[in-house]
Amino acid sequence: MSGRLAGRFIGLGVTGSIAAYKAVEILRLLRAEGAEVQVLFSNGASRFVAPLTFEALSRRRVDADVLDLLPDGRIGHIIVADAADAVLVAPASAAWLSAMADGLASDTVTATCLATSAPVVVAPAMDGDMWSHPATRSNVARLRDEFGYAVVDPETGPLASGQSGPGRLAALPAIVDAVVQAVERRPIRAADASALPPTIGEVRDADLLGRRIVVSAGGTAEPIDPVRYIGNRSTGRMGIAVAHAARDRGADVTLVVGTVSVPLPDGVRIVRVETAAEMGDALVDALAGDDGRAGFDALVMAAAVADFRPRSESPTKLARGGGLTLDLVPTTDILAGIARRARGHDPDGTPARAALDPRPVLVGFAAETGSLGRAADKLVRKGVDLLVANDVAEAGSGFGTETNRVTFLSQDGTTEALPLLPKREVADRILDRVQALLDVRDRNPQTGVAPGLPNGAAPGGAGWTGERR
Repeated sequence: MSGRLAGRFIGLGVTGSIAAYKAVEILRLLRAEGAEVQVLFSNGASRFVAPLTFEALSRRRVDADVLDLLPDGRIGHIIVADAADAVLVAPASAAWLSAMADGLASDTVTATCLATSAPVVVAPAMDGDMWSHPATRSNVARLRDEFGYAVVDPETGPLASGQSGPGRLAALPAIVDAVVQAVERRPIRAADASALPPTIGEVRDADLLGRRIVVSAGGTAEPIDPVRYIGNRSTGRMGIAVAHAARDRGADVTLVVGTVSVPLPDGVRIVRVETAAEMGDALVDALAGDDGRAGFDALVMAAAVADFRPRSESPTKLARGGGLTLDLVPTTDILAGIARRARGHDPDGTPARAALDPRPVLVGFAAETGSLGRAADKLVRKGVDLLVANDVAEAGSGFGTETNRVTFLSQDGTTEALPLLPKREVADRILDRVQALLDVRDRNPQTGVAPGLPNGAAPGGAGWTGERR
């Protein structure tokens, strides 16, 4: 690609400013000049703009979490810091200028700027009084005079407050010109594409706009006493990847989350639970909406719910002694119960009420070790439309990894084994299936065909395998 930035790699930092929407056009202009671009979000950026458009234009996942790793285990913002020919922060909010002046690496944008030796270009945007305040002026002066950053001062004009004055983001071509000027006498820092953050394949459209998606994530903690519990190794990474992907594709997302060790996404409704019973109650509450209609369009049950709990919880901490014997009892199978309720069945499988309308799409997970031989039985037992099975003992496919290798099992008897993929890509592949099932459901509202069944198979009739007991 030709252009003044051909062969260059630019980090584009977007912060929590009302002018954040203009960063999409800045990205387009950088790409038109031939640059490869990695977009970085501050903690507040996603409250003004969503990642999807940036990802579609840059062909790279937005880096919005300072703790996130790339699929190969590299630290995302460090790779950008080491490889970028320049870092552009546009728009830069007053809060970001303050954090940067004090060296507070609390988000990917400040962390990248602190870690890089590349030139940094900053284009502030804010209300006029904020721009004129001595604190802001002092921060800008420090970035320019002590750090050597190139600052593209804002213009005077109409502001989001309705007033007119200084603080309006500079003209976009002028910002791009400043980036060109910053790199034009410098050699390319990373000529090898393998040194850059990886590109992504297909970027999904907002095909879940208006859909209500519930995702469960993380493990559950079944108490033994006030300080001890039975749990599992789940970090919540897979379920949270699904929540991120569903949000970015336009869905109204509710995340029911247990014990997790990764940050939760912005822009989704969070319901926190601890035990399997609490998670079950939360999902049942979400299941039934107004007037007997379904409260959500799809449930992706990615949580690793404990299979057993102590029969009773000690009200006081158990003393340490020579040993401890626990009397464990099975927890309720949450997903199977949700499937029965959705079909209007009692816990024993007896039809008792009208099925939810429209019937939600249900996705389950099966974490196995050594073999996926039991997965087909789980598909039947749980009565779900799609089962996502993986071998957690396989390298790169277990709890806490950035990648996963899964197999899809569907109610029509088909299976699809995916290669090892980043969990975000796995999440999008799951949502591709969900979106297709919802389309089938909505095209056939009067046929009684369940979303995951072959055409003509009605609940309880030939081809129905959702409730064999």
